[in-house]
Amino acid sequence: MLTHLRIKNLALMDEAELEFDAGFTVVTGETGAGKSVLLGALGLLAGNRVAKTVVRRGTEQCEVEGVLEFAHPAKIDALLEELGLPPCEDGRLLLRRTVHVTKSGRIVINGANATLAQLERLGGDWIDFHGPGEPQKLFKESCQLEMLDLFAAHGETADRYAVKHADWRGVLRRIDDIASQEKITEDEADFIRGQLDRMNAVDLDDDAVAALERDFNRLSKAKELTSLIGKVHAGLAGDDGFSSQIPGLLRAAREVAAIDPEAAGLENRLNALAIEIEDIASDYSRLAADTGDEESAEDIHRRMMLWLELKRKYGPDAAAVRAKRDALARKLALQGDIEGAIARARAEADALEKDLRALAAKLRAKRLDAAETLAASARRLLGHLGFKKADLRIRVVDTEKLTETGDSACVFLFAPNAGQELLPLNAIASSGETARVMLALKTVLAGVDSTPVLVFDEVDANVGGEVGGQVGRELAALAGRHQVFCVTHLPQVAAQGRSHFRVEKSQTEDATTVTIAPLHTAPAEREGELARMLGDRKSASALSHARELLAAR
Repeated sequence: MLTHLRIKNLALMDEAELEFDAGFTVVTGETGAGKSVLLGALGLLAGNRVAKTVVRRGTEQCEVEGVLEFAHPAKIDALLEELGLPPCEDGRLLLRRTVHVTKSGRIVINGANATLAQLERLGGDWIDFHGPGEPQKLFKESCQLEMLDLFAAHGETADRYAVKHADWRGVLRRIDDIASQEKITEDEADFIRGQLDRMNAVDLDDDAVAALERDFNRLSKAKELTSLIGKVHAGLAGDDGFSSQIPGLLRAAREVAAIDPEAAGLENRLNALAIEIEDIASDYSRLAADTGDEESAEDIHRRMMLWLELKRKYGPDAAAVRAKRDALARKLALQGDIEGAIARARAEADALEKDLRALAAKLRAKRLDAAETLAASARRLLGHLGFKKADLRIRVVDTEKLTETGDSACVFLFAPNAGQELLPLNAIASSGETARVMLALKTVLAGVDSTPVLVFDEVDANVGGEVGGQVGRELAALAGRHQVFCVTHLPQVAAQGRSHFRVEKSQTEDATTVTIAPLHTAPAEREGELARMLGDRKSASALSHARELLAAR
């Protein structure tokens, strides 16, 4: 959920710092007071594109910061990892976005610089807007299908289908690759065989290549290496080296220990040092012997020259050369049996397609059942939200080809009044109708929709009285599973909010400023705001009605 929001120099707002709780939050204010500033701030954090005119006049930049907390951050962390961004710390997602008048803006996610595309991807995961001019996920048929599938609860079948579909597409790509292979001449085949022989003459394992390069480096500096080893060995085991002095040192150490027992430990350490010096001298002697003979030196030189040639031709490292070797081997192997390879791949693709169509049929059948149940539940709820004669249907349609989601898609259709044509959701004209349809669907889908923050604007447009009260109750119920924000003009809706913020606009001769402040911590002020919405903040009857609305929550 969104716990903290800071807004600076956005539109008419100078600066505001707000703390939010879980549940249902309402935002009220006079018409034209600037309630859209809060929605604009949330839109900026969601990755919406905005004009530079959103920056408050007379300032250089606006800035919005938000803190979201996730009880189970695994999903958002997986998306952050996919986007190459730092994970949440203690379940907190930190967002900051700056819009500058003359320069490029800046986006920071969990302390790392980010792009607008990355912010938009995250926004699609944590917030959903329902209102005029806002992006609405349920307007997209892909999102409608995702919601229907979640409601149908056939996740396991859908996952199996997705895996098998990826395998099927891979085989089809392989067929295209084989079919695109050109028949090579015998001379070309001989050349490929020669290249493979040269590649196979070198051990292309990463460790083997590293050992070859190390041996060649030693060989190229053999004289210098032998001289240095000789100096070290002479210093350790020569006539004037450490070894010649050790016997006398050990005798003296034994005599010291005989006089002073506390020196026994020092004698032991000197004995250990003497043994270690002898071992080191022996290892240096073996290292000098390992510089190799002339025959092994020639072999190392030959293999190194061949490796350098392969690396120059085919890539910067052993992995690249191995990949080229394998590709050439496949090309050569295919020449004798291109038609057979295509036939075998097509048989594999046909078997996968048969399984896919069986799984797609299961998905389609479950979607048809779920579509009827979901639409019926939404229609019943729409009746309580003021649509007495509305109709909502979910049409499951066949697709021409197998797609990543099966052989079917869906379209959500709606008609607000009796006798009207059912139209796709994105063709509904009234933003108020749209918001209430979304409220009905979101309420039915509350148990499967994982979007934590929902924002409703104008959900109460053209309704009032009992319907307004029902809208408020449904929003409050929806807030049991989501954090819900609602900009409202109806006191029946506003009274249902667990948290209540009021937006006010003040004007002087030179400037206009919008402020936003919490009312849920000031009962008298909240009653006054509800009374204003009822018609008169000073009216005793309006104040009494406001208290009744609050008490009836």
